Amino acid sequence: MPELPEVETVRRGIAPAIIGKAVDAVVVRRWQLRQPIPADFCARLQGKKITAVERRGKYLLLSIPPETCIIHLGMSGVLSLSALPAHEKHAHVCWELDDGTFLIYTDPRRFGLVTLTQQPPLQHKLLATIGVEPLTRSFSGKKLAQLLANKKTPIKTALMNGQLVAGIGNIYASESLFQAGIHPRTAAGELSDSQCKKLVEKIKQVLRQALRAGGSSMRDFAAADGKPGYFQTQWAVYERSGQTCYNKRCGAGIEQIRQNGRSSYYCPSCQPYPPPEECS
Repeated sequence: MPELPEVETVRRGIAPAIIGKAVDAVVVRRWQLRQPIPADFCARLQGKKITAVERRGKYLLLSIPPETCIIHLGMSGVLSLSALPAHEKHAHVCWELDDGTFLIYTDPRRFGLVTLTQQPPLQHKLLATIGVEPLTRSFSGKKLAQLLANKKTPIKTALMNGQLVAGIGNIYASESLFQAGIHPRTAAGELSDSQCKKLVEKIKQVLRQALRAGGSSMRDFAAADGKPGYFQTQWAVYERSGQTCYNKRCGAGIEQIRQNGRSSYYCPSCQPYPPPEECS
């Protein structure tokens, strides 16, 4: 599933090309995705101008006053720009803009979502409970400590809870915990203030590195121009089970465990469990 860096990469890719353009026509070729596309979807957008493209967590928000188009890429969704109308088998929604550009939503697995709202988008039920954005100034070590206070859930699971922190998925949770030297099984509420501060620093560092690399391309993901990201070439632990730790002073092998049905990757030497007691 595309995570924050991938969704933000798509946002940055499409925004300059579509902001200020009017929607000449919309074609929906499949109305049933994760939930049905509104029956009046095309009529509500035709002739309206796109004024902004924003992101909240893993959702893209196209401002087309008085509407906001909410898009989630699901497991395999791709939002791309084209000079030609949609022709692929799994191209489900196609926006034709007044400059001849086509914005196309393709989704083979159909776990994505495309809908409209006229209410303030951040109050919509899909977005209202999303947690703090990790690349904002408001996401600090102190804030993370507050969010994790008294939680017995493993820190890896907590980081992937979108109601606590927005958009950190499996890849970036594993990579950030490795960089911070924290085992994924560590109880979230047991992290010290200094560990929370370091973890926030590493989360932001990893996400920014991923953004510079255009995200991670796994199976279906591609940016708006069709190019894959290459952050997967920089993974330190994710999907590297059995390989040697990148830390040259370590030499241990990366291990894999299952948490809530998802794979977690870590270095048993760099991320000891239980963690050593901090000096007072």
